[in-house]
Amino acid sequence: MNPRILLVTTSLVLSVLIGTVIARRGGGVGEGGERRVPVIGLSLDTLKEERWLRDRDRFVAAAERLGARVEVLSANSDDKVQAQDMNAFISKRVDAIVIVPHDAKAMTQSVQAAREAGIPVLSYDRLVADADVTLYASFENEKVGGQQAQYLLSKLPGGKGRIIRLYGSKSDNNAHLFKKGQDRVLQPAIDRGDVKVIFEDWVQDWKPENAKKIMNAAISSQGKEFEGVLASNDGTAGGVIQALMEEGIAGKAVVTGQDADLAACQRIVRGTQTMTVYKPLQVLAESAAAAAVKLAKREVVVARATVNNGKYDVPSILSDTVAVDKANLFDTVVKDGFQPADQLK
Repeated sequence: MNPRILLVTTSLVLSVLIGTVIARRGGGVGEGGERRVPVIGLSLDTLKEERWLRDRDRFVAAAERLGARVEVLSANSDDKVQAQDMNAFISKRVDAIVIVPHDAKAMTQSVQAAREAGIPVLSYDRLVADADVTLYASFENEKVGGQQAQYLLSKLPGGKGRIIRLYGSKSDNNAHLFKKGQDRVLQPAIDRGDVKVIFEDWVQDWKPENAKKIMNAAISSQGKEFEGVLASNDGTAGGVIQALMEEGIAGKAVVTGQDADLAACQRIVRGTQTMTVYKPLQVLAESAAAAAVKLAKREVVVARATVNNGKYDVPSILSDTVAVDKANLFDTVVKDGFQPADQLK
C-alpha cells in the first residue's frame, strides 16, 4: 500500500473515532465550558518486572509534562483484577485509558465497554485482541523476533546446530508476534536440516522460574549438547541461564533475550547471555503519552501503520529496535542512558 495513502486513511479513521467521542463526552471540557486537566487511566498487567516500572515512570512523566494527570492501577497479572481496574476507570469517566493487558483476549470485553462509554483506549506494547482499540503503540514485534533468530543463526557454527526455544506467555499477543518473526527467519534453516529444534515450550506469564523449569526439562530429556537457546525476553533468559549455571554449561550456548534489563546487560558483559534486543522505552513511553493526551483532548492522532488484532486493523505507532551484544552494548544501551555503565560489571 502507498504509505501516503495509509497515512491519510489512518488519520481519517482516528478523526471519525475521536469525533464520536467528543459528541458523547465533551473532550476535557467541564459542564461550565471551562478547560480541565485531562485524566488518563493507566492499567498495567504488573509492576513486578523492571521493564514495566520504567514504562510507568516514563509514561507518567511524559503525560504530566503535556498537562495531563495519570492514574495508575496494576493488576499483578490477574485478569479479574485488571477487569475491575478497567471498570473503575470507566466509572470515573476518565478521558482516555492506556492498557497493558495481561491476557490479550481476557481484556476484549473491558475495552469494548470503555469504547461504548465513549472513552478512547490506547493499547500499550501489548495489543488487546478482537476489540475496537483506538490506537496501538509498540515496537515492530515481529521484527524483534526476527532480530533474535537472525542473531542466533549468525552465531551458530556454520549456521548449523541444535537449539531450544522458549516462547513467551501464550496469553500475550506479543509472544505470538515474536514467534512469528522468529519462525520466518528460522524455518528455511530448519527445512534444510541445518537447524534442529530439540525442545520448545511456552513460558506461562513470562516468569523466570517457569523458564528455568522448561530448561531443566530440556536438559533432562535432550542432554547438554546444544548450540543455542532462543529465549523470547530477558526474564526468561535469566531462568534459562540459572539452569545452565547449575549444570556448569553457562556461556557455552548462544542465549537470546530482549528488553535490555540491567541483569541481562550484566549477563552479557559476563558472557552468560549473548544478546538482547534493546527497545528504547523512552521513545515508546513519550510517543504513547503524546498520543494518549491527544486522545484525551479529542485531538486527531496520525498513525502510519495498522496491526490486525484478530477483528480490527488497529491504527498503530511502531518504534524501532536494536540487536545488542557485548560489542555494541555501551554504544547503545549505555550511551542512551538506559543502563548505567558503572553497574555493568
